[in-house]
Amino acid sequence: MEIFNSIFEVIKPLIPSSAVILGFILLLIIIRFIGERKYASIEGYKIKRQIIVLLLSFAGLLAIIIALPIGDSIRGQLLSLIGILLSAAIALSATTFIGNVMAGIMLRAVRSFKPGDFIRIGEHFGRVSDQGLLHVEIQTEERDLTTMPNLYLVTNPVKVVHSSGTFITATVSLGYDIPRRKVQELLAKAAEEAELGEPFVTIVDLGDFSVTYKVAGLLEDVKHFITARSKLREKILDVLHENGIEIVSPTFMNTRSFTEQKKFIPHIERTISAEDKEEVESEIEKLVFDKADEAASMEELKSKQKAVTDEIEKIKEKLKQEKDKQRQERLNSMKEELERKQEWLGKLIKHKEENSKES
Repeated sequence: MEIFNSIFEVIKPLIPSSAVILGFILLLIIIRFIGERKYASIEGYKIKRQIIVLLLSFAGLLAIIIALPIGDSIRGQLLSLIGILLSAAIALSATTFIGNVMAGIMLRAVRSFKPGDFIRIGEHFGRVSDQGLLHVEIQTEERDLTTMPNLYLVTNPVKVVHSSGTFITATVSLGYDIPRRKVQELLAKAAEEAELGEPFVTIVDLGDFSVTYKVAGLLEDVKHFITARSKLREKILDVLHENGIEIVSPTFMNTRSFTEQKKFIPHIERTISAEDKEEVESEIEKLVFDKADEAASMEELKSKQKAVTDEIEKIKEKLKQEKDKQRQERLNSMKEELERKQEWLGKLIKHKEENSKES
């Protein structure tokens, strides 16, 4: 019995600090559990959770030091040391960690882009596949994932492809011997055959040896940005060659001898059907931007869920003010239907998140 008493006397001073540690761990588990079940589908939850865990971790560290069985002088020294370390960390990482956190919050507040959007920052171009507190991840045309710190996005111009449509452009240089009106007419025709809306042609530059033309057309479905850009260039080649216009350098030279009537135009090859080509282009976009598509789909589902939630709240407010029983019944039936839709969206979002974690 004396052995147990002596062991208890040794352990007794550690009980408060152990209780604080266990309580802190339990609190983090509860917050994570409640957050994943109730708030995981809410937009911006990931960033908010990271901020909360960061603050709780700092508060938990202070609570553990206060609960440790040590003297007041040593406790004061530890708290002072933490204060000095925290000040030094803030001073040293002001341009990195803290700067990225503040930049991430600013990007979320401005909301100039969202997951699934095409963006260009300097030499980097791709679709946004993830947006966190410290970084933004984009999926490039090569299907690779590029991670950029939020501070880089804040300090550099970000070009966002508008989700409602964007203009696809291409430039081509042709000789002064080709009539301008004919070139503009053919380039506009190429844009129309590439299924781009509102095509127009402008002259970009009058060079020493050639004229540089720029053709543009509106693409409404920006998900096919890559294939539409390639398709426009294909049609430019086809239309110009079909109308007997060479696309060669003005200083083009060849040691072989040809007649004046010889045209350097490739032979027309057999083309695949429009249905097969559209299917191939669609598969290319899905393969290249698979993660960005998933992020965009998740963003759309969360937006729909939020819209349904807002509509339910509006109906609840109307029910409080409505006195007519028939109208109350209609409102109740509408509310029940929306609640079923809200539940279905929540399950779908949860299922997609579980699949993304497994992959």
